[in-house]
Amino acid sequence: MENRRERKAMKDESDDARSWLVHWGTAASSMFIVVFALFVRVAVSLHPYSGAGNAPKYGDYEAQRHWMEITLNLPAREWYHNSSTNDLSYWGLDYPPLTAYQSYAHALFLRFFHPDSVALFTSRGHESSFGKLLMRWTVLSSDVLLFFPAALYFISVYYSGRRSGLKDGMSWHLALILLSPCLILIDHGHFQYNCISLGLTIGAVAAILSKNELVACVLFSLALNHKQVEFSPWYCYALASILFISCIVTLIMYWMGLCFFLQMSAYFAPAFFSHLLGKCLRCRNPLLEVSKLGLVVLGTFTLIWWPYLYSVDAFLGVNARVEFLLFPLSSYLLSLLINNNTWSMLLLLLIRGVLTLATDGRPIVFSRLAPFERGIYEDYVANFWCTTSVLIKWKKLFTTKSLKLISFSATVSTFLPSMVQQIRAPSDQGFLYALLNSSFAFYLFSFQVHEKSILLPLLPASLLAMEEPLVYRWLTYFALFSMYPLLCRDHLILPYVALSTLSIILYYSPAGRQGTRERSSPPLWKVLVISLIILCSIVLHIVYLTFQPPERYPFLFEAVIMLLCFSQFALLTIYTNMKQWTLLDCSAGMEKEKKLL
Repeated sequence: MENRRERKAMKDESDDARSWLVHWGTAASSMFIVVFALFVRVAVSLHPYSGAGNAPKYGDYEAQRHWMEITLNLPAREWYHNSSTNDLSYWGLDYPPLTAYQSYAHALFLRFFHPDSVALFTSRGHESSFGKLLMRWTVLSSDVLLFFPAALYFISVYYSGRRSGLKDGMSWHLALILLSPCLILIDHGHFQYNCISLGLTIGAVAAILSKNELVACVLFSLALNHKQVEFSPWYCYALASILFISCIVTLIMYWMGLCFFLQMSAYFAPAFFSHLLGKCLRCRNPLLEVSKLGLVVLGTFTLIWWPYLYSVDAFLGVNARVEFLLFPLSSYLLSLLINNNTWSMLLLLLIRGVLTLATDGRPIVFSRLAPFERGIYEDYVANFWCTTSVLIKWKKLFTTKSLKLISFSATVSTFLPSMVQQIRAPSDQGFLYALLNSSFAFYLFSFQVHEKSILLPLLPASLLAMEEPLVYRWLTYFALFSMYPLLCRDHLILPYVALSTLSIILYYSPAGRQGTRERSSPPLWKVLVISLIILCSIVLHIVYLTFQPPERYPFLFEAVIMLLCFSQFALLTIYTNMKQWTLLDCSAGMEKEKKLL
């Protein structure tokens, strides 16, 4: 007996020592990955940015700098209004209030060190070396303060409770998220702040996985109020009206909170909505649970939009560029209740939106957030509308009103199966697949998608990298390729090649092979098809750089690149939707086995 006890004690000590070593090793490798990811970002930031030296309007860099100039020198109530001091035709602020607050905070930083870079009027087109350095630091600090902690939070939650053998790929998984080549090239090369909205979204996902649904609602509401997307408010209005007819008032409030404003992170709204709704329906008091979520969402939105809630005119005037007639009934009700009940005003905005849907009018609160006047697509993006425009001239054959309806129908029909699966059987793994499928639906079929919007499907693909490594690798490669023409215009070819190579090395590293599931070798015909597709993409890379397109078809190369990328995105969408529904079959099979036992 004593020998057994001694052996058991020795075994426990060895297990404790092993777990300590594993924990220490994971912490050390995570720290190394974080430092290396920072180094890569700094290296990319040394290269040119969007619109560098390209007067008179420059590019995204100047847009972000100009927003800092406006938010610093004008009161909050004038940020979105056209005036002699705020010319909206010159990079007018067209993102939600959280972006404006972020610009104001960064403007304070720039004013402290370099006031000339944010001086009103005189700073337009400011491109001094010190000013550019400070601007780059604002993006880097946003990454460090939001995206990096969110990624670490997700990794800790995702691997908590797993056996030590299943944690071998933790560091590799973290590296895939922090070293995402597309995000680094767009934020630290092209120049944007996608790391903020994506970081908030990752934090919301991690909060859901850790069963902190209220925290998830706050974080995702913040993400919604930071970044704009390009899809029709038809999407929000129609779904809200369906729920309203169903008399689920609290659910309307929650859905309104998630989707009523047209932000980039709304690509994920159907997944959050269906997953949380599915969970609420399995509680003892579903109505109470939904009400709590709805109140948290509305409370967060109210705090963010508070400077514009002091009157109806102020709230409806936010983001106004195009004048539209307001519905007398809704305007009267809003005027009646605005001074007494802010919550009533927010709810009535939903009713007003449903009324507006009937005649395709648009509340002016959306006019700057939904750029319908630009058409269903702009530039060359690897989605359905741009790719098929070679054969079907959508802009000539259909009116903008008709295209909004067609786009709405295609988008909803694509993400609806994923929503149904999560409502029927919500699960953590299914939620991650729902995020990917929902974002794919918006990217492929929604209104006014940009090349940079592929960052949205890439985020859940990176979170699922341990389960779907091939999906992540394939999507990353063609997401990079779809942005190739844009990055060439920004003179970012060198960092493009470097980060593409780094991504391949990281994917095939020994840690990656150990962490992912063992998979059998694909059949020969699959290897040949994959090799052919990769070869075509390599040839297109070279052709785009070295040859001039025919004068009759100046965008021929871009069109071919978009066609190849779109075909791969469509195939991945079909696969991931099928994979999500197999989770339902697996859970049903497990339930049957439990009943038999």
